[in-house]
Amino acid sequence: MRKTTKASIGIAAAAALVAGLAGTSVSIASAAPENSTVKTATAKIPAPAAAVPALKGGTTGVALDKGFTDALTALKLTPSMLGSGTLESGSVKFPITGGSVVYWSPKSKYRPYVQGILLHNGSGLRLTGGSTNVDLTNFTLNPGNSILYGDVAVNGTSAAVQAPLFDLWGGTLKPLSVQGSNAILTGTTVHISQTAADTLNKVFGTTAVKKGLLVGTATITAQIQ
Repeated sequence: MRKTTKASIGIAAAAALVAGLAGTSVSIASAAPENSTVKTATAKIPAPAAAVPALKGGTTGVALDKGFTDALTALKLTPSMLGSGTLESGSVKFPITGGSVVYWSPKSKYRPYVQGILLHNGSGLRLTGGSTNVDLTNFTLNPGNSILYGDVAVNGTSAAVQAPLFDLWGGTLKPLSVQGSNAILTGTTVHISQTAADTLNKVFGTTAVKKGLLVGTATITAQIQ
């Protein structure tokens, strides 16, 4: 596991995922992710309602919103995929390479009641404008703060490691669907963060990229068995 800042799929998304897996039993020590806010030494920790200590794989996909693709066209930016990421029929997909999720009942006093990470190492998105390439890679999602982080490189030179790139809003999340060994969540919307907006505006010499711009709607297919 990389020792970096973690990122999020949204509290609602993670809660639905793990709640659908109630019955899984693990210890706090084995389930809590690195850099978790669990205070094992100073606070009494209630038992979680459910936990997935080791995701087996899956994908995080985003159906790109027309407003986002139109914005890229207006800025003369061309998107392409890096590593194991794919772009097909207007949707991007990034393989889940590891992670874990722990869920406490929202009725408990323990906060944050969803903790964990989903890793997407070895894949990413490139935005090209003229001779400039901005690579966004190695996405990490942490259900404790509803932010997606990633590494940023400009023309092959690292500009940031695990920067907060996208905000995730779970208000439109649909109920959990379990199909075979996969738990599927769809409906969380993905939005440009202030950090990403500032970076893209600076690199491409524009002021058109705004915080909150809707990128698309996410579907998380997590392999749990």
